[in-house]
Amino acid sequence: MTYLASPNRYKDMIYRRCGRSGIKLPAVSLGLWHNFGGVDVEENFRKILHLAFDSGITHLDLANNYGPPPGSAEENFGRILKQDFSSYRDELIISSKAGYHMWDGPYGEWGSKKYLVASLDQSLKRMGLDYVDIFYHHRPDPDTPLEETMSALDLIVRQGKALYAGISNYPVDEAAKAIAILRKLGTPCLIHQPKYSMFERWVEDGLLDVLEQEGVGCIPFSPLAQGLLTNKYLHGIPEDSRAAKSTGFLQLSQVTDERIAQIRQLNDIALKRGQSLAQMALAWLLKDQRVTSVLIGASRPEQLADSLKCLDNIEFAKEELDQIEVILK
Repeated sequence: MTYLASPNRYKDMIYRRCGRSGIKLPAVSLGLWHNFGGVDVEENFRKILHLAFDSGITHLDLANNYGPPPGSAEENFGRILKQDFSSYRDELIISSKAGYHMWDGPYGEWGSKKYLVASLDQSLKRMGLDYVDIFYHHRPDPDTPLEETMSALDLIVRQGKALYAGISNYPVDEAAKAIAILRKLGTPCLIHQPKYSMFERWVEDGLLDVLEQEGVGCIPFSPLAQGLLTNKYLHGIPEDSRAAKSTGFLQLSQVTDERIAQIRQLNDIALKRGQSLAQMALAWLLKDQRVTSVLIGASRPEQLADSLKCLDNIEFAKEELDQIEVILK
């Protein structure tokens, strides 16, 4: 069946300007980090992508190594893009990244110009694209001069392989230096993608201030703390949860009794707001106008639909914020 996007797709989404650029992003963006790889079910992730676009999510976030196996998320997305979204390409912001390990040898990770240019060429082939809208350096490289990495992003934009440059996982000092280098080169940094949630708040110690001063957008990833900020862990650790698996980014040691107690208290506030815990956690990030968009994942369409309801209420009373601070401290 031919996919036709909903004619009402822009009706309910909130769009925010990304720093001081000409770009607006949806308040909720879809990340393809998990659930879109070669090990996943195509019918399911195709439905997720359809629902996302039908709901006004115009920004889809990938990276070279998303899968598993690495590269398969871009391949799968490229195939669905061609089949279902080719006529909507100019309504989409598609981003990719490079920085983590992608292939063997000394040129397959980190931040050299060799790696970044080659990686994006590979990503474009996998997705069947002439260009991505945003290309990020995925993490700082302690051994490559920052000037080289940023000049690679500048080169890629000048080559027309990306429209905008971004950085991800950069601490405040390195972010400030990277932003300054890019501005001097004439390719301003559009956006920073840090890990940020109620349980991971390092960006509040200067990074958000730098981004605001420099006119750079912010798009937090892992806003639900790998599922901790959902109702999944209210009653302990389910057998099918990420924390119960030996592999993955959420370890059993992170789900302490103290953490579960926090989750339950936060859930009580969410219920009083008429929200699920996940909806409140997303709204809590979006209350700050310096946050351009929150980057969420979804394992099924229903999960995405539930997260989108965060937009129904992104205002917080002072009492609510004070209660949340007490719980988080």
